[in-house]
Amino acid sequence: LNVTIVEKQKQLMTPLDEDMARLVYNNIMDNGTKVLLEDGVTGFKKNADAAQGKIQVLLESNNSIACDMVIMSIGIRPNNQLAKDAGLELSPRGGVLVNDYMRTKYDHIYAVGDVACVKSRMEEENTMVPLAGPANRQARICADVINGDIKTYCGVLGTSIAKVFDLNVASTGFNEKDLKARGKEKNKDYYTATILQKSHAGYYPNAVFLTMKLIFDAAGNVLGAQIIGEDGVDKRIDTIATIIGMKGNVTDLMEMETAYAPPFSSAKDPVNMLGFTAENILKGLVEFVDPLEYDELAKAKDFADNSVLLDVREVMEANLYTIPGSVNIPLGQLRQRIDELSREKTIYVYCAIGVRAYNAARILRQNGFFDVKVISGGSTLYRQLHKKYGFKDAGNTKDSQTNGQANAPVVKAAETTNDAIANSATVALNCCGMQCPGPIMKVNETMNGLKDGDVIQVRATDPGFPVDVKTWCERTGNRFVGEEKDGMAKVVVLQKGNGETKAAAAENTAVGAPEGKTLIVFDGDLDKVLASFIIANGARAMGRPVTMFFTFWGLNALRKNQKVSVKKSFIEKMFGAMMPRGSKKLKLSKMNMGGMGTAMMKKVMKDKNVSTLEDLMKAAMDSGIRLVACTMSMDVMGIRKEELIDGVELAGVASYLGDAEQSNVNLFI
Repeated sequence: LNVTIVEKQKQLMTPLDEDMARLVYNNIMDNGTKVLLEDGVTGFKKNADAAQGKIQVLLESNNSIACDMVIMSIGIRPNNQLAKDAGLELSPRGGVLVNDYMRTKYDHIYAVGDVACVKSRMEEENTMVPLAGPANRQARICADVINGDIKTYCGVLGTSIAKVFDLNVASTGFNEKDLKARGKEKNKDYYTATILQKSHAGYYPNAVFLTMKLIFDAAGNVLGAQIIGEDGVDKRIDTIATIIGMKGNVTDLMEMETAYAPPFSSAKDPVNMLGFTAENILKGLVEFVDPLEYDELAKAKDFADNSVLLDVREVMEANLYTIPGSVNIPLGQLRQRIDELSREKTIYVYCAIGVRAYNAARILRQNGFFDVKVISGGSTLYRQLHKKYGFKDAGNTKDSQTNGQANAPVVKAAETTNDAIANSATVALNCCGMQCPGPIMKVNETMNGLKDGDVIQVRATDPGFPVDVKTWCERTGNRFVGEEKDGMAKVVVLQKGNGETKAAAAENTAVGAPEGKTLIVFDGDLDKVLASFIIANGARAMGRPVTMFFTFWGLNALRKNQKVSVKKSFIEKMFGAMMPRGSKKLKLSKMNMGGMGTAMMKKVMKDKNVSTLEDLMKAAMDSGIRLVACTMSMDVMGIRKEELIDGVELAGVASYLGDAEQSNVNLFI
């Protein structure tokens, strides 16, 4: 059905704050439903041109919508006429005032449910919360009291949950709007913590992100929470509501003992993580800025002169998406490059979801940077909150770029009907369980073997894949056709080639601008060599030429695993015996623990479907990445050509520098 939601307020779902409501809005738009915000209905009339008798919905914006059915869902008002006639006391909103026994001002008249105005558990005032759970508990207490079993109603929190397509949306207690309406000031009278956590252990199938927002005061008392996600939302909001009802605080969240097994949760449950984050805020270990708050700060004229937006993700991640104006220094390089940042400026730091950004903020604070703030939820949340819908709905004349009001085109992967797709060869590609950049690499490899116009239908469980593959299409001249959900998997349809995209890319690219990537692999530790090949493969999947120059200890990664009989001097033989022979003998730079840590790392990588180093090396060579061994270093280390794996080039510094001059990224690992 072609559905339009008309909402007079500036957001959907008023129990949520604006940032959380945007996630719901985006999801509704992604599912093909039109949403018109800040527009009201003024009336209805029959469409004179419609033989089918359509209804014309008239809007405050002077636009109109032709439709077959109108569903009015504009709020709840108590049916209080009987109470008025009986002379009962009513609240300003028309609810019947009752005491703790559900009794009105008359001893033998009671009121329960949506018509009753009861006390709030959040503050000393009465409120109306039309929810079925509280109504049923009120009815039971009322029946007990009438029968002489005197009980009291403890009050209402307003804990609620709704299903919005594939998302579950829940809230309890106060939201920020409630507190601001009561004159409360953020970071003075109350604080917020917004985090992204997996619904259960990430290595167990079908884990999905929960976006969780906690509101608490300076004493640590929990005031409210909002949670959005596909799974595990209900039990987390119920847990927090229980803590609020017991007058609990963030310490109680930290110490809450929950049932754990990988299919159900993580060893540190998301509720525990909210408590840990809140404690860090109260102890002054970290200061957070929500993405929408950052936008407001960035509007200041002197903002760019007085601040730095620091991205501590890896280069490959930054190549796919970055918050505008960012400076990229990966967390692993921050200590060595810390002097590139000014201690006189405010540093706003972010990563993918917030963990690395917190570590970066601690490093900066301990090195004399005292004005450091972490952007809540990292690039993942920022990107979701700034999703753009590129064209306008016929019934809405407001700018979609500024108001976010437009119709989202949703092309179902299973229903692509245009001729260009229907008449093309289609390849099915299953990337479920693969971690980034695995799906992108697989798509790139498959696309290279297709003809222009051929189609790939890709299934993947990596939550960031649909967004990443859109960027990949834009930069490689291919067409992103559409996406849909199939259970926990994302299904996207891609078509090879797209003249418009290629032309636009060419127009936006300076003639002769370098696009290559070069990496000097100096280190021979397993984790660092792994990082090198992950970055290299990711760059190659984006269509960029890549050269990896191996020197000194990095050469050990290119050695064959089996011993090769070659003539060497005594010193060279000693060198060879002491150094690891090939990729399978490399050790971790930290926590090697006599090889046990390395074995554990390989086991975890296998469990999480992360490609082995050997697979990454093969993929690199198959995709055309140049693996160059430094001949000078080989001579010093006593390594012969026969000892290196097939496909490695031998060259000197001049060869590397030639490629480096044609690159816009050069990494030393």
